[in-house]
Amino acid sequence: MGFVRRQAITAALTANAIRPLPGFRAGIPAFFAGWVTGELAPHVLGLTVADAAAHVAGPRRSVRGLALAGLSSAGLAYLIQQSRRSVTEAENALVEGLGVDYVEQLDAKPSPADLATPWGRIVNPFAFGRAARKAGVEVHRDIPFAPYGKRGMLDVYTSEVTPAAGAPVLLQVHGGAWTIGRKDQQGLPLMQHLAARGWVCVAINYRLSPRDPWPAHIVDVKAAIAWIRENIEAYGGDPNYIAITGGSAGGHLSALAAVTPNAPEFQPGFEDADTTIQAAVPYYGVYDMAGVTGLPNTALMRDTFLGPRVFRKRYSDLPDVYEQASPLLRITSDAPDFFVIHGVNDTLVEVGQARAFVKALRDTSKRTVSYAELPTTQHAFDIFPSIRSQHLVRATERFLNWHWNLWRREQGSPAEVIAAE
Repeated sequence: MGFVRRQAITAALTANAIRPLPGFRAGIPAFFAGWVTGELAPHVLGLTVADAAAHVAGPRRSVRGLALAGLSSAGLAYLIQQSRRSVTEAENALVEGLGVDYVEQLDAKPSPADLATPWGRIVNPFAFGRAARKAGVEVHRDIPFAPYGKRGMLDVYTSEVTPAAGAPVLLQVHGGAWTIGRKDQQGLPLMQHLAARGWVCVAINYRLSPRDPWPAHIVDVKAAIAWIRENIEAYGGDPNYIAITGGSAGGHLSALAAVTPNAPEFQPGFEDADTTIQAAVPYYGVYDMAGVTGLPNTALMRDTFLGPRVFRKRYSDLPDVYEQASPLLRITSDAPDFFVIHGVNDTLVEVGQARAFVKALRDTSKRTVSYAELPTTQHAFDIFPSIRSQHLVRATERFLNWHWNLWRREQGSPAEVIAAE
């Protein structure tokens, strides 16, 4: 492939990352192209500059190719600058949702290093194994929690600093459009980061459609919560404190689990199990399965994908099933504290779903609601370490650290609470 063609492709990818192709049908290709380019913008910029330098050193020069390289470089630099803004966007979201003094409730105020871009981890973003070993993280793999073979297994992440008892627990639910995905593919940067700081993290598989239609997915998430309550003490975790997170379909399932504690329709055969959640951090989740927001892409997703592939039932036949599956429609005043995260450029799940969900939470819930809306950010931005994902990992840690400390104070005796104040 010639220099001009390489630069033309890079320029097109960069333009799509900045402003994705519009429309429902273009959403999937726009996502793949924009996600990789946006999150690997420093790497793509380095390759573009190196390619242009090699071309200039050669015997023939293309003005058109160099112009395209210049435009791509400017666009990639803009994407990097927008990624670095994530630290400010996330911090503003926490201050707005939790109060300006929330950092006083942390174990330690964030240092300049905590807020800086961790370039060392970003250079090789796919070195998950090496990062885990360096952090002293141990993964206890393939523990059965439900009788479905591989789909009923989970992994537990601990580390050399995990206490013998009483550690906070984070449940990670993978995405994949309710039809694909595994427990060891998503949420790794966050789980490794938290496990290295004493959290016990649990990543689960669950049954997938179309083989197992809805509500198998949320039933398995609830079963995993019940398993954690019964068994996590063996790994140092506190069975009374479970936070939940996940992205995309995992964001939907984590949000739905959080707003439907002990819902009998999602707990067949284990209705008496405690499936309450103390805090939730859904990333780019689907909150409106029924299409009640009126967003065009949401209705198209419902009718062209969710119906035939996930529910195996048409919305027009059983609208109540779709409504039961919509976190947006299940919010009560007792919903737990939420930190909702979504990208403005998300072409798979439009940002309007997150905005509607956050508004409903703030109108109804008695607890705190923080919302980080990230500019020029595509779906699945947190799959591997990038500038943006690393900032959001640390922001999520601050939220969860704040919440864990707050929860422990609320569980203490009145005398202990007064003393802490």
